[in-house]
Amino acid sequence: MISVEEHFSCIVGTVRRLPSIGLNLLDAQGCVLAQDVASEVPLPGFTNSAMDGYAVHAADVAGASEKTPVRLPVVHDIAAGNTQALSLAPGQTMRIMTGAPMPHGADAVVPVESTDGGVARVTVLAPVPAGHNVRQAGEDVGAGDLVMHAGTRLGPRQIALLAAVGAGQVQVTPKPRVVVISTGDELIEAGTLPRFGQVVDSNGLMLTAAVRALDCIPFRVGCVRVEAQTFLSTIESQLLRADAVITTGGVSMGAYDTVKEVLSRVGTMRFDKVAMQPGMPQGFGTLGDDEVPVFTLPGNPVSAMVSFEVFVAPALRLMAGRLRHETSLVRAVATDGWTAPAGKVQFARIVLSHNGSGYMASIAGMQGSHALGSMAGANALAVIPADVTSIRAGDQVLCHLLEPIVEVS
Repeated sequence: MISVEEHFSCIVGTVRRLPSIGLNLLDAQGCVLAQDVASEVPLPGFTNSAMDGYAVHAADVAGASEKTPVRLPVVHDIAAGNTQALSLAPGQTMRIMTGAPMPHGADAVVPVESTDGGVARVTVLAPVPAGHNVRQAGEDVGAGDLVMHAGTRLGPRQIALLAAVGAGQVQVTPKPRVVVISTGDELIEAGTLPRFGQVVDSNGLMLTAAVRALDCIPFRVGCVRVEAQTFLSTIESQLLRADAVITTGGVSMGAYDTVKEVLSRVGTMRFDKVAMQPGMPQGFGTLGDDEVPVFTLPGNPVSAMVSFEVFVAPALRLMAGRLRHETSLVRAVATDGWTAPAGKVQFARIVLSHNGSGYMASIAGMQGSHALGSMAGANALAVIPADVTSIRAGDQVLCHLLEPIVEVS
């Protein structure tokens, strides 16, 4: 039997960041930037108005007030999108819209709210200092400035900046393509009521959804029969489109554990008992000329889910150029007592809550590796060290989040 740390180290020491590719900006959403990006243009690209109002020489309205208004002729309208170079003489004004280019000579914008809104002539009721309500060219980003570092994960805000500085395509680490294969003669597709001896392929759907939730690209191959040649041909054909493969089922000590039987003879696959509960039977290695990582997970649903969280998700993040762990373990106070197996790391399903002063961890019902009900109700895993055999109410436990925790008052 090997430790959780040994199995994890083998995985993270094997997987590699995927080679970078060029993608259009929207296709790159969620990917990690593989190269620094410098701006091709200044932002703003031209000096423009920060609001609707009137472009003026600030000196012309320095004495304006409601008691001593200043009246100026309006000699032009400037809309956003105007491409005509304009100049403003002293003693005149131009009506200007938000984002429209400032005329040469003007150094301030009087908000329309500080005027009578005139069209041919305008009455200005308040002064504005020079530079007021004006966005200077390049004040946000200068041409040639480094605007984004390699390693940045691209979300909506980052994509907006990249577009604004002239990037239409960027070099990124792509999202891993992950094939999920569920094995077992007993499996049937969701939406069909199982007959005696049949089981709905909930594992395949769960792991596919988990890959998608991780912002990777899943391909599900469900309900593969346990006959050796059928399984082998299935996985060989799937390697063509996979950056990683996840299987579930067939890795224990049973007479029909085909996954272990077949894959033990190929690639660098290794099958071990890992000192953890749930999820003891694990397999990992690489297959094919491209050395595609293959994770063989147990068939019990909770074991498969825990194995994905502990081993697969960090590996896929590394392949995508992300941090292996993007959230930290949180410390919580146990509200219940429970036992843990000697010599194994326990991943107990819990309901984690925050009461304003700290986190509280409550056991999430039945802890059997088959128990889907308590798994669905859990939002975290309490990680109990191998040398701890009991948790008492009031003990502190470290918890791995399965979803964001909402604070309750």
